[in-house]
Amino acid sequence: MRLPPSSFHFPRNFIWGVSAAAPQIEGASFVDGKGESVWDRFARRRGAILNGDRLDPACDHYHRYEQDFALMRDLGIRHYRLSLAWPRIFPEGDGKLNQRGLDFYQRLTDSMLEHGITPWVTMFHWDLPQALEDRGGWRSRVVPEAFATYADTIVRALGDRVKNWITVNEIRCFTVQAYGGVGKAPGFKEGRRVVNQTVHNALLCHGHGVRAVREHGGRGARCGLSDNCETVIPVTETPADVAAAHEWFAEANQSILSPIYNGGYSDEYLEKCGASRPRFERGDFSLISLPTDFLGLNIYAGLFVRRGADGRAQLLFPSASYPRTDSAWLHLAPRALYWAPRLVSKVYGVKNVYVTENGCGYDDDVVKNGECLDLHRVEYLRSYLKELQRSIADGTPVRGYFVWCFLDNFEWTDGYTRRFGIVHNNFKTQRRTPKLSALWYRAVIAANQIL
Repeated sequence: MRLPPSSFHFPRNFIWGVSAAAPQIEGASFVDGKGESVWDRFARRRGAILNGDRLDPACDHYHRYEQDFALMRDLGIRHYRLSLAWPRIFPEGDGKLNQRGLDFYQRLTDSMLEHGITPWVTMFHWDLPQALEDRGGWRSRVVPEAFATYADTIVRALGDRVKNWITVNEIRCFTVQAYGGVGKAPGFKEGRRVVNQTVHNALLCHGHGVRAVREHGGRGARCGLSDNCETVIPVTETPADVAAAHEWFAEANQSILSPIYNGGYSDEYLEKCGASRPRFERGDFSLISLPTDFLGLNIYAGLFVRRGADGRAQLLFPSASYPRTDSAWLHLAPRALYWAPRLVSKVYGVKNVYVTENGCGYDDDVVKNGECLDLHRVEYLRSYLKELQRSIADGTPVRGYFVWCFLDNFEWTDGYTRRFGIVHNNFKTQRRTPKLSALWYRAVIAANQIL
């Protein structure tokens, strides 16, 4: 039987990888001098995490990274986006360095390279040292001041081997959601002015991350951030709805992307904030808007927009019967992978885009007869990648794609129930079993095309 001809190969040298985050996979929460993070503390709050789950032992990656990297290599994965645990390196957030923690990441980096895997290191993925939260957390400039030292330390230590740096992951999640009463650690409900200030202080950390890479990263070092931008999809791909999507996207992402790419907050944004506008100092935006080399986008779902009868952009929301994953927030929207990269390149002039997260969480991934047949995940990834393929064909500068996530792990407030991995993890035995999606993804990587 003749197979249908391939209609599209991804660009030559397209980056295919997987992502994970230290607090979700490492375990060893209080081993070798690691300090407490806000998630370690939050997980001990009654009712905060499903089933009372905690971050230890997670996937015990702290002790099993060699076998995990061997499995990545066997699956054809040559690029791995990981994060470093800030409280493992500076248990108090600043002050005394924990050399044992830094040495762990030295070993981890060396092991990746020995297995032929290129590291993409995220400096911060939500696990703020609890000691800094106790001193004001993201409400205060104490965090960006401490982050400056942390960023300098890790880039100096690893910059000879790590050339791809991501400053911070998903600012909205550890600021707006964490301090706005949406359920992320440390789990506070502050007023709008305080929430806006946490975003500004996070942007300062991004700036310090870029500065550290420029000063200490050495030849070939590149940096950017990973943003879960507000993603919008035009209901119809007609000029009217596309223009409405463009307008809505530009307005919805002013608080984070405008300071980075336009050098400051827009007058429109500050006027909308009113008395709740963030406080900033002279020189803040020179730091925040330091040139980056790429933008990482974490894309899962998206809102739908059309040109309303009144001429304004109108959002449409999925009904209860609209297809969803087991994560209530994650409805299926493959075209998000077309439109988010396209809009960010058009609105902000981004020249290099990487999809640093894309995946889906389900509760029924089980191993039977040695297999985990997650057909739902294969079809999810395939449908999304077809839209990414279309976006690239239409000229969007997407240079790479990272699946979230390599392993089933601690899925934040959903604990160990929600599984996002392409590799199944038995949390009792720590046995890893590649799912059908992992085997499919290996074939996609090898062919550089959707199969």
